Amino acid sequence: MKAFQLVENGKPLQEVEIDKPSPGKNEILLKTVACGVCHTDVHIHEGFFHLGGDAKLPLPLPEPIAMGHEIYGEVVEIGDGVKDIEVGKKYVAYPWIGCRECNECLNGREHYCSPMITQNLGVNVNGGYAEYVLVPDSKYLFDAGDTPDEVAGSYACRGLTAYSALKKANLKKGDDSVVIISAGGLGSLALQIIQAAYSINPIVVDIDDKKLEIAYKNGAKAVINSNHENAAQKIVELTNGGASSVIDYVGSASSYEFAAGLFGVRRGSTYVMVGLIGGQTTVQLPMITLMARTITGVYLGSLQEMDELMSLVREGKIENVDVEVRHASKATETLDDLKNGKISGLVCLTHEK
Repeated sequence: MKAFQLVENGKPLQEVEIDKPSPGKNEILLKTVACGVCHTDVHIHEGFFHLGGDAKLPLPLPEPIAMGHEIYGEVVEIGDGVKDIEVGKKYVAYPWIGCRECNECLNGREHYCSPMITQNLGVNVNGGYAEYVLVPDSKYLFDAGDTPDEVAGSYACRGLTAYSALKKANLKKGDDSVVIISAGGLGSLALQIIQAAYSINPIVVDIDDKKLEIAYKNGAKAVINSNHENAAQKIVELTNGGASSVIDYVGSASSYEFAAGLFGVRRGSTYVMVGLIGGQTTVQLPMITLMARTITGVYLGSLQEMDELMSLVREGKIENVDVEVRHASKATETLDDLKNGKISGLVCLTHEK
């Protein structure tokens, strides 16, 4: 089968022919229909996360790998013991697969499995940048209902992470003082999900007016360009004293510093960091205590959360977002474009000519 593999961090992906896997007991072989490309792929390609200054958290590449963890594929083969999975049907693959033996895995937190032993699709084993992907168990496959092919895979990472972050933000249905930072791919999915799951029309923040215009059309209560003068004060006014929750899908020093000014005099507020743009900043520690503030991070989402999210998807409660479709041969170019902010929303790769 054809695969576009990362062979050396920071270098162009290589088009190679590798053996098509065969499913063993309980395993399912998918033919990749579409595979989303997200910023996690950018970090894997670069080989590190930015920690601020010259500090970096390395992401070792033990061997060549076909990235791509937002996988939507058609079942072409099943192994012995596989039940309730139809050959010829399309599924979203939950890619955050652990060792399935440790305490985290056995208690519903496979996405927290040690990175030394995890088997994440497109991260530790070949993913959707290859024509075929092997999934180890049917429990990792989810029906996406009538979702368009190009959108479906994005629920495995960006959609799931967005949903998990919203659950951790202590939201109350109809709350009109919630702020989402980012009107890009992850933020646009979060905007759709928060309306479906919580009946909330949040305030959306970004530095790109074109993205903000789209967010407003898609249901944002208000949109704010954080580079504009008095942007934070305007949000405090819109929320009658400060944001109850800020969900930051950028995760940079500047986005954190902007978020810190959004809470006004509101106690019991929550800041959820999701994005991994990186950097470092300072925290005014007394304000955490005096304002009873919660600061928390989100890493992906559990298999249970994936099930909850996909139920919303199948029920048609989440509006589909636009996705740019590119051929998998454009994978390197796509990673560069995403890194350099040239992609305004979601993008996916397909192996179809």
